[in-house]
Amino acid sequence: MMNRINYPARRQWSELLQRPVMDYSALEEQVRKIVSGVAGGGDEALRSYTRSFDKVELDSIEVSREELQAARGEVSKRLKRAIDEAQWNIQTFHKKQVTHTETIVTTAGVRCWQRSVPISSVGLYIPGGTAPLLSTALMLGIPAKLAGCPEVVICTPPGKSGKINTSISYIADLLGIDRVFRVGGAQAIAAMAYGTETIPAVNKIFGPGNQYVNMAKQIVSRDKVAIDLPAGPSELAVVADDSANPDFVASDLLSQAEHGRDSQVLLLTESADLIEQVQARIDIQLESLPRKEIAAAALAHSKIILLHNQQEIMEMINLYAPEHLIIATKNYRELADKVVNAGSVFLGNYSPESAGDYASGTNHTLPTNGWAHSFSGVDMDSFSKKITFQEISKYGLHNIGDAVMAMAEAEHLKAHSNAVAIRLNAEDDAYSSEDEEQV
Repeated sequence: MMNRINYPARRQWSELLQRPVMDYSALEEQVRKIVSGVAGGGDEALRSYTRSFDKVELDSIEVSREELQAARGEVSKRLKRAIDEAQWNIQTFHKKQVTHTETIVTTAGVRCWQRSVPISSVGLYIPGGTAPLLSTALMLGIPAKLAGCPEVVICTPPGKSGKINTSISYIADLLGIDRVFRVGGAQAIAAMAYGTETIPAVNKIFGPGNQYVNMAKQIVSRDKVAIDLPAGPSELAVVADDSANPDFVASDLLSQAEHGRDSQVLLLTESADLIEQVQARIDIQLESLPRKEIAAAALAHSKIILLHNQQEIMEMINLYAPEHLIIATKNYRELADKVVNAGSVFLGNYSPESAGDYASGTNHTLPTNGWAHSFSGVDMDSFSKKITFQEISKYGLHNIGDAVMAMAEAEHLKAHSNAVAIRLNAEDDAYSSEDEEQV
Protein backbone atom coordinates (compact mmCIF):
# COMPACT_ATOMS: atom_id res chain seq x y z
CA MET A 1 0.00 0.00 0.00
CA MET A 2 1.24 3.48 -0.86
CA ASN A 3 1.89 5.91 1.98
CA ARG A 4 -0.64 8.75 2.18
CA ILE A 5 0.35 12.22 3.34
CA ASN A 6 -2.25 14.96 3.81
CA TYR A 7 -1.35 18.62 3.33
CA PRO A 8 2.35 18.49 4.26
CA ALA A 9 3.98 21.74 5.36
CA ARG A 10 6.33 23.21 2.77
CA ARG A 11 9.34 22.75 5.06
CA GLN A 12 8.69 18.99 4.89
CA TRP A 13 8.67 18.73 1.11
CA SER A 14 12.34 18.04 0.49
CA GLU A 15 12.47 15.24 3.04
CA LEU A 16 9.13 13.88 1.84
CA LEU A 17 10.36 13.64 -1.76
CA GLN A 18 13.54 11.72 -1.00
CA ARG A 19 14.12 8.71 -3.24
CA PRO A 20 14.80 5.30 -1.68
CA VAL A 21 18.29 5.60 -0.19
CA MET A 22 20.96 2.94 -0.60
CA ASP A 23 24.48 2.66 0.77
CA TYR A 24 26.54 2.53 -2.41
CA SER A 25 29.98 2.27 -0.78
CA ALA A 26 30.06 -1.55 -0.76
CA LEU A 27 28.52 -1.68 -4.23
CA GLU A 28 31.12 0.69 -5.66
CA GLU A 29 33.98 -1.36 -4.26
CA GLN A 30 32.53 -4.55 -5.75
CA VAL A 31 31.89 -3.00 -9.16
CA ARG A 32 35.30 -1.32 -9.25
CA LYS A 33 36.91 -4.76 -8.89
CA ILE A 34 34.89 -6.04 -11.87
CA VAL A 35 35.81 -3.02 -13.97
CA SER A 36 39.50 -3.41 -13.12
CA GLY A 37 39.31 -7.12 -13.82
CA VAL A 38 37.97 -6.57 -17.33
CA ALA A 39 40.37 -3.69 -18.04
CA GLY A 40 43.29 -5.96 -17.20
CA GLY A 41 41.94 -9.38 -18.15
CA GLY A 42 40.05 -8.76 -21.40
CA ASP A 43 38.03 -11.58 -22.94
CA GLU A 44 39.10 -14.13 -20.34
CA ALA A 45 37.75 -11.93 -17.56
CA LEU A 46 34.46 -11.55 -19.46
CA ARG A 47 34.12 -15.32 -19.74
CA SER A 48 34.87 -15.74 -16.04
CA TYR A 49 32.36 -13.12 -14.91
CA THR A 50 29.68 -14.50 -17.25
CA ARG A 51 30.30 -17.95 -15.82
CA SER A 52 29.95 -16.62 -12.26
CA PHE A 53 27.04 -14.20 -12.65
CA ASP A 54 24.99 -15.59 -15.55
CA LYS A 55 25.88 -19.28 -15.11
CA VAL A 56 26.72 -19.45 -18.82
CA GLU A 57 29.85 -20.79 -20.48
CA LEU A 58 30.52 -18.59 -23.50
CA ASP A 59 31.67 -20.34 -26.65
CA SER A 60 31.84 -17.03 -28.47
CA ILE A 61 31.49 -13.50 -27.13
CA GLU A 62 30.29 -11.98 -30.40
CA VAL A 63 26.89 -12.86 -31.83
CA SER A 64 27.30 -13.90 -35.47
CA ARG A 65 25.39 -12.22 -38.29
CA GLU A 66 23.82 -15.61 -39.05
CA GLU A 67 22.45 -15.86 -35.51
CA LEU A 68 21.01 -12.36 -35.73
CA GLN A 69 19.35 -13.10 -39.05
CA ALA A 70 17.95 -16.40 -37.78
CA ALA A 71 15.86 -14.44 -35.29
CA ARG A 72 13.62 -13.26 -38.14
CA GLY A 73 11.90 -16.63 -38.13
CA GLU A 74 11.56 -16.78 -34.34
CA VAL A 75 9.75 -13.49 -33.70
CA SER A 76 5.96 -13.56 -33.98
CA LYS A 77 4.21 -11.60 -36.71
CA ARG A 78 2.35 -9.57 -34.08
CA LEU A 79 5.57 -8.49 -32.40
CA LYS A 80 7.18 -7.71 -35.76
CA ARG A 81 4.27 -5.43 -36.63
CA ALA A 82 4.61 -3.72 -33.24
CA ILE A 83 8.34 -3.23 -33.75
CA ASP A 84 7.74 -1.81 -37.25
CA GLU A 85 5.20 0.68 -35.90
CA ALA A 86 7.45 1.74 -33.03
CA GLN A 87 10.43 2.06 -35.38
CA TRP A 88 8.47 4.34 -37.71
CA ASN A 89 7.29 6.61 -34.90
CA ILE A 90 10.69 6.81 -33.21
CA GLN A 91 12.41 7.59 -36.53
CA THR A 92 9.80 10.20 -37.42
CA PHE A 93 10.22 12.03 -34.10
CA HIS A 94 14.02 11.88 -34.04
CA LYS A 95 14.54 12.89 -37.68
CA LYS A 96 12.93 16.25 -36.92
CA GLN A 97 15.68 16.90 -34.36
CA VAL A 98 18.44 16.92 -36.98
CA THR A 99 19.93 20.41 -37.28
CA HIS A 100 21.43 21.93 -40.41
CA THR A 101 24.57 24.03 -40.66
CA GLU A 102 23.91 27.77 -40.88
CA THR A 103 26.60 30.39 -41.34
CA ILE A 104 26.20 33.47 -39.13
CA VAL A 105 27.93 36.79 -39.89
CA THR A 106 28.51 38.20 -36.41
CA THR A 107 30.44 41.26 -37.68
CA ALA A 108 31.36 42.32 -41.21
CA GLY A 109 34.14 39.98 -42.31
CA VAL A 110 33.56 37.49 -39.47
CA ARG A 111 31.73 34.29 -40.34
CA CYS A 112 30.88 31.63 -37.74
CA TRP A 113 29.10 28.33 -38.02
CA GLN A 114 28.54 25.12 -36.11
CA ARG A 115 28.64 21.63 -37.58
CA SER A 116 27.21 18.49 -36.02
CA VAL A 117 29.61 15.53 -36.19
CA PRO A 118 28.54 12.00 -35.16
CA ILE A 119 30.41 10.34 -32.31
CA SER A 120 32.79 7.84 -33.91
CA SER A 121 31.93 4.82 -31.78
CA VAL A 122 29.01 4.25 -29.42
CA GLY A 123 28.10 1.31 -27.21
CA LEU A 124 24.50 0.49 -26.37
CA TYR A 125 23.72 -1.55 -23.27
CA ILE A 126 20.44 -3.45 -23.59
CA PRO A 127 19.27 -5.12 -20.35
CA GLY A 128 18.20 -8.76 -20.45
CA GLY A 129 17.32 -10.95 -17.50
CA THR A 130 13.75 -11.06 -16.20
CA ALA A 131 12.71 -8.05 -18.32
CA PRO A 132 14.64 -7.95 -21.63
CA LEU A 133 14.24 -4.36 -22.82
CA LEU A 134 13.92 -4.86 -26.57
CA SER A 135 12.39 -1.37 -26.70
CA THR A 136 15.71 0.11 -25.56
CA ALA A 137 17.39 -1.39 -28.62
CA LEU A 138 15.02 0.72 -30.74
CA MET A 139 15.30 3.83 -28.57
CA LEU A 140 19.10 3.87 -28.76
CA GLY A 141 19.82 2.12 -32.06
CA ILE A 142 17.57 4.34 -34.18
CA PRO A 143 19.06 7.74 -33.22
CA ALA A 144 22.59 6.30 -33.28
CA LYS A 145 22.07 5.22 -36.88
CA LEU A 146 20.24 8.43 -37.85
CA ALA A 147 23.14 10.45 -36.43
CA GLY A 148 25.53 8.52 -38.66
CA CYS A 149 27.76 7.08 -35.93
CA PRO A 150 30.33 4.99 -37.88
CA GLU A 151 30.42 2.20 -35.30
CA VAL A 152 27.42 1.14 -33.22
CA VAL A 153 27.76 -1.91 -30.96
CA ILE A 154 25.39 -3.62 -28.53
CA CYS A 155 26.14 -5.54 -25.36
CA THR A 156 23.31 -7.59 -23.88
CA PRO A 157 23.41 -10.53 -21.44
CA PRO A 158 22.98 -14.11 -22.61
CA GLY A 159 20.16 -16.37 -21.46
CA LYS A 160 20.74 -19.81 -19.95
CA SER A 161 21.15 -21.24 -23.46
CA GLY A 162 24.01 -18.87 -24.17
CA LYS A 163 21.95 -16.98 -26.78
CA ILE A 164 20.71 -13.43 -26.43
CA ASN A 165 17.05 -12.52 -26.45
CA THR A 166 15.54 -13.29 -29.85
CA SER A 167 13.70 -9.98 -30.15
CA ILE A 168 16.87 -8.02 -29.42
CA SER A 169 18.67 -10.05 -32.10
CA TYR A 170 15.90 -9.26 -34.57
CA ILE A 171 16.03 -5.52 -33.85
CA ALA A 172 19.82 -5.41 -34.03
CA ASP A 173 19.69 -6.99 -37.49
CA LEU A 174 16.77 -4.79 -38.57
CA LEU A 175 18.60 -1.59 -37.63
CA GLY A 176 21.94 -2.66 -39.05
CA ILE A 177 23.81 -2.58 -35.75
CA ASP A 178 27.46 -3.19 -36.57
CA ARG A 179 28.37 -5.71 -33.86
CA VAL A 180 26.53 -7.45 -31.03
CA PHE A 181 28.06 -9.13 -27.97
CA ARG A 182 26.53 -11.58 -25.49
CA VAL A 183 27.87 -9.93 -22.35
CA GLY A 184 25.91 -8.20 -19.61
CA GLY A 185 26.29 -6.48 -16.27
CA ALA A 186 29.12 -4.27 -15.05
CA GLN A 187 31.57 -6.37 -17.06
CA ALA A 188 29.88 -5.31 -20.32
CA ILE A 189 30.23 -1.63 -19.41
CA ALA A 190 33.89 -2.13 -18.58
CA ALA A 191 34.47 -3.96 -21.87
CA MET A 192 32.96 -1.13 -23.91
CA ALA A 193 34.95 1.44 -21.95
CA TYR A 194 38.39 -0.19 -22.07
CA GLY A 195 38.08 -2.66 -24.92
CA THR A 196 39.01 -6.35 -24.98
CA GLU A 197 40.39 -8.65 -27.64
CA THR A 198 36.85 -8.96 -29.06
CA ILE A 199 34.86 -5.93 -27.91
CA PRO A 200 36.07 -2.54 -29.15
CA ALA A 201 36.46 0.44 -26.82
CA VAL A 202 33.82 3.07 -27.60
CA ASN A 203 33.65 6.83 -27.09
CA LYS A 204 30.26 6.92 -25.35
CA ILE A 205 28.08 4.37 -23.58
CA PHE A 206 24.27 4.48 -23.52
CA GLY A 207 21.58 2.46 -21.85
CA PRO A 208 19.80 1.62 -18.59
CA GLY A 209 20.56 -1.22 -16.25
CA ASN A 210 20.54 -2.47 -12.69
CA GLN A 211 22.55 -0.92 -9.87
CA TYR A 212 25.72 -2.73 -10.97
CA VAL A 213 25.45 -1.44 -14.52
CA ASN A 214 24.71 2.12 -13.40
CA MET A 215 27.60 2.10 -10.92
CA ALA A 216 29.94 0.78 -13.63
CA LYS A 217 28.86 3.60 -15.94
CA GLN A 218 29.63 6.15 -13.24
CA ILE A 219 33.06 4.63 -12.59
CA VAL A 220 34.19 4.49 -16.23
CA SER A 221 32.83 8.00 -16.91
CA ARG A 222 35.29 9.42 -14.36
CA ASP A 223 38.23 8.01 -16.24
CA LYS A 224 37.75 6.80 -19.75
CA VAL A 225 34.49 7.32 -21.60
CA ALA A 226 31.37 9.50 -21.79
CA ILE A 227 27.95 8.19 -20.74
CA ASP A 228 24.46 9.22 -21.76
CA LEU A 229 23.21 10.49 -18.38
CA PRO A 230 23.16 9.65 -14.67
CA ALA A 231 20.61 6.94 -14.00
CA GLY A 232 18.88 5.37 -11.06
CA PRO A 233 15.69 3.41 -10.36
CA SER A 234 12.63 4.14 -12.51
CA GLU A 235 10.12 6.69 -11.24
CA LEU A 236 6.77 8.24 -12.12
CA ALA A 237 4.71 11.10 -10.74
CA VAL A 238 1.01 11.49 -11.57
CA VAL A 239 -0.90 14.75 -11.19
CA ALA A 240 -4.64 14.10 -11.25
CA ASP A 241 -7.97 15.74 -10.41
CA ASP A 242 -11.58 14.53 -10.29
CA SER A 243 -11.68 14.29 -14.09
CA ALA A 244 -9.11 11.49 -14.03
CA ASN A 245 -10.15 7.87 -14.37
CA PRO A 246 -9.03 6.11 -11.15
CA ASP A 247 -8.50 2.82 -12.99
CA PHE A 248 -6.16 4.58 -15.44
CA VAL A 249 -4.23 6.27 -12.64
CA ALA A 250 -3.83 3.01 -10.72
CA SER A 251 -2.58 1.23 -13.83
CA ASP A 252 -0.02 3.96 -14.49
CA LEU A 253 1.34 3.81 -10.94
CA LEU A 254 1.62 0.03 -11.12
CA SER A 255 3.23 0.10 -14.56
CA GLN A 256 6.20 1.92 -13.12
CA ALA A 257 6.23 0.12 -9.76
CA GLU A 258 6.69 -3.24 -11.50
CA HIS A 259 10.08 -2.16 -12.91
CA GLY A 260 11.88 -2.91 -9.66
CA ARG A 261 11.70 -2.97 -5.89
CA ASP A 262 13.60 0.32 -5.74
CA SER A 263 11.26 2.11 -8.18
CA GLN A 264 9.16 4.96 -6.82
CA VAL A 265 5.78 6.37 -7.84
CA LEU A 266 3.91 9.43 -6.60
CA LEU A 267 0.32 10.62 -6.91
CA LEU A 268 -0.26 14.32 -6.26
CA THR A 269 -3.84 15.58 -6.12
CA GLU A 270 -6.20 17.99 -4.41
CA SER A 271 -9.02 15.41 -4.46
CA ALA A 272 -9.45 13.21 -1.37
CA ASP A 273 -12.18 11.25 -3.20
CA LEU A 274 -9.80 10.36 -6.02
CA ILE A 275 -7.25 9.04 -3.54
CA GLU A 276 -9.76 6.60 -2.06
CA GLN A 277 -10.77 5.36 -5.51
CA VAL A 278 -7.19 4.97 -6.76
CA GLN A 279 -6.10 3.05 -3.66
CA ALA A 280 -8.98 0.62 -4.14
CA ARG A 281 -8.12 0.11 -7.82
CA ILE A 282 -4.44 -0.48 -7.01
CA ASP A 283 -5.36 -3.29 -4.62
CA ILE A 284 -7.51 -4.96 -7.29
CA GLN A 285 -5.07 -4.58 -10.20
CA LEU A 286 -2.03 -5.59 -8.17
CA GLU A 287 -3.42 -9.08 -7.56
CA SER A 288 -3.30 -10.00 -11.25
CA LEU A 289 0.27 -8.87 -11.94
CA PRO A 290 2.96 -11.54 -12.52
CA ARG A 291 5.45 -9.15 -10.88
CA LYS A 292 3.12 -8.52 -7.94
CA GLU A 293 5.81 -8.87 -5.26
CA ILE A 294 8.16 -6.45 -7.01
CA ALA A 295 5.42 -3.87 -7.52
CA ALA A 296 4.25 -4.20 -3.91
CA ALA A 297 7.80 -3.60 -2.65
CA ALA A 298 8.04 -0.43 -4.75
CA LEU A 299 4.65 0.80 -3.51
CA ALA A 300 5.86 0.48 0.08
CA HIS A 301 8.17 3.49 -0.37
CA SER A 302 5.88 5.35 -2.77
CA LYS A 303 3.50 8.14 -1.78
CA ILE A 304 0.08 9.68 -2.35
CA ILE A 305 0.14 13.34 -1.39
CA LEU A 306 -2.96 15.47 -0.88
CA LEU A 307 -2.32 19.17 -1.45
CA HIS A 308 -4.41 22.32 -1.25
CA ASN A 309 -4.32 23.43 -4.88
CA GLN A 310 -2.69 22.98 -8.28
CA GLN A 311 -0.14 25.73 -7.62
CA GLU A 312 1.25 23.70 -4.73
CA ILE A 313 1.11 20.54 -6.81
CA MET A 314 3.20 21.97 -9.64
CA GLU A 315 5.71 23.50 -7.25
CA MET A 316 6.18 20.07 -5.65
CA ILE A 317 6.49 18.40 -9.05
CA ASN A 318 9.26 20.77 -10.11
CA LEU A 319 11.04 20.19 -6.81
CA TYR A 320 10.86 16.42 -7.31
CA ALA A 321 11.90 16.54 -11.03
CA PRO A 322 10.41 13.17 -12.02
CA GLU A 323 11.71 10.93 -14.77
CA HIS A 324 8.13 10.50 -16.03
CA LEU A 325 5.21 12.82 -15.34
CA ILE A 326 1.55 12.21 -16.18
CA ILE A 327 -0.86 15.16 -15.95
CA ALA A 328 -4.44 13.86 -15.95
CA THR A 329 -6.47 16.97 -15.21
CA LYS A 330 -9.14 19.02 -16.99
CA ASN A 331 -6.60 21.80 -17.61
CA TYR A 332 -3.58 19.62 -18.43
CA ARG A 333 -2.30 21.96 -21.16
CA GLU A 334 -2.24 24.86 -18.73
CA LEU A 335 -0.34 22.80 -16.16
CA ALA A 336 2.05 21.50 -18.82
CA ASP A 337 3.30 25.05 -19.32
CA LYS A 338 4.31 25.13 -15.65
CA VAL A 339 6.60 22.08 -15.91
CA VAL A 340 10.28 23.02 -15.76
CA ASN A 341 11.84 19.86 -14.29
CA ALA A 342 10.84 16.50 -15.79
CA GLY A 343 12.23 13.91 -18.16
CA SER A 344 9.12 13.22 -20.26
CA VAL A 345 5.54 14.46 -19.79
CA PHE A 346 2.30 12.65 -20.70
CA LEU A 347 -0.83 14.76 -21.05
CA GLY A 348 -4.47 13.77 -20.61
CA ASN A 349 -6.30 10.59 -19.67
CA TYR A 350 -5.23 8.68 -22.76
CA SER A 351 -1.46 9.25 -22.60
CA PRO A 352 -0.11 6.38 -20.48
CA GLU A 353 3.59 6.41 -19.66
CA SER A 354 3.95 2.99 -21.26
CA ALA A 355 3.18 4.57 -24.66
CA GLY A 356 6.39 6.57 -24.36
CA ASP A 357 8.26 3.47 -23.27
CA TYR A 358 7.49 1.76 -26.55
CA ALA A 359 5.86 3.38 -29.51
CA SER A 360 4.72 7.03 -29.34
CA GLY A 361 8.07 8.19 -30.75
CA THR A 362 9.77 10.04 -27.90
CA ASN A 363 12.85 8.51 -26.30
CA HIS A 364 12.48 6.56 -23.07
CA THR A 365 16.09 6.96 -21.91
CA LEU A 366 15.54 9.70 -19.33
CA PRO A 367 17.18 11.30 -16.28
CA THR A 368 16.14 9.82 -12.94
CA ASN A 369 16.86 10.49 -9.27
CA GLY A 370 16.29 14.24 -9.62
CA TRP A 371 18.74 14.68 -12.51
CA ALA A 372 15.91 16.17 -14.58
CA HIS A 373 16.82 19.41 -12.81
CA SER A 374 19.85 19.62 -15.09
CA PHE A 375 19.75 16.83 -17.71
CA SER A 376 17.60 16.13 -20.76
CA GLY A 377 16.69 12.68 -21.97
CA VAL A 378 18.53 11.02 -24.85
CA ASP A 379 17.95 12.65 -28.24
CA MET A 380 19.79 13.12 -31.53
CA ASP A 381 22.26 15.54 -29.93
CA SER A 382 23.33 12.76 -27.57
CA PHE A 383 24.96 10.93 -30.47
CA SER A 384 26.88 13.85 -31.94
CA LYS A 385 29.36 16.56 -31.09
CA LYS A 386 29.05 20.18 -32.10
CA ILE A 387 32.17 21.74 -33.62
CA THR A 388 32.31 25.50 -34.14
CA PHE A 389 34.14 27.17 -37.03
CA GLN A 390 35.08 30.76 -37.79
CA GLU A 391 36.47 32.35 -40.92
CA ILE A 392 37.80 35.88 -40.41
CA SER A 393 39.11 38.16 -43.14
CA LYS A 394 41.64 40.89 -42.41
CA TYR A 395 38.78 43.37 -42.71
CA GLY A 396 36.87 41.35 -40.13
CA LEU A 397 39.89 41.17 -37.82
CA HIS A 398 40.20 44.97 -38.02
CA ASN A 399 36.56 45.18 -36.93
CA ILE A 400 36.94 43.02 -33.81
CA GLY A 401 40.69 43.32 -33.22
CA ASP A 402 40.63 46.16 -30.70
CA ALA A 403 38.05 44.35 -28.56
CA VAL A 404 40.13 41.17 -28.61
CA MET A 405 43.36 42.98 -27.71
CA ALA A 406 41.77 45.06 -24.96
CA MET A 407 40.25 42.00 -23.26
CA ALA A 408 43.44 39.94 -23.64
CA GLU A 409 45.53 42.69 -22.07
CA ALA A 410 43.02 43.03 -19.23
CA GLU A 411 43.61 39.35 -18.52
CA HIS A 412 47.41 39.88 -18.69
CA LEU A 413 47.70 37.54 -21.68
CA LYS A 414 50.01 39.56 -23.91
CA ALA A 415 50.64 36.76 -26.43
CA HIS A 416 46.92 36.61 -27.12
CA SER A 417 46.95 40.31 -27.94
CA ASN A 418 50.08 39.97 -30.06
CA ALA A 419 48.44 37.24 -32.17
CA VAL A 420 45.95 39.88 -33.35
CA ALA A 421 48.30 42.85 -33.52
CA ILE A 422 50.90 41.09 -35.67
CA ARG A 423 48.24 40.30 -38.26
CA LEU A 424 46.77 43.79 -38.31
CA ASN A 425 50.23 45.30 -38.78
CA ALA A 426 51.24 42.96 -41.61
CA GLU A 427 51.73 45.07 -44.76
CA ASP A 428 51.86 42.20 -47.25
CA ASP A 429 48.22 41.27 -46.80
CA ALA A 430 46.20 44.46 -46.86
CA TYR A 431 42.48 43.87 -46.95
CA SER A 432 40.59 44.76 -50.08
CA SER A 433 37.10 45.81 -51.03
CA GLU A 434 36.33 42.10 -51.47
CA ASP A 435 36.70 41.70 -47.73
CA GLU A 436 34.17 44.43 -47.11
CA GLU A 437 31.70 42.62 -49.36
CA GLN A 438 31.85 39.49 -47.14
CA VAL A 439 28.98 40.54 -44.96
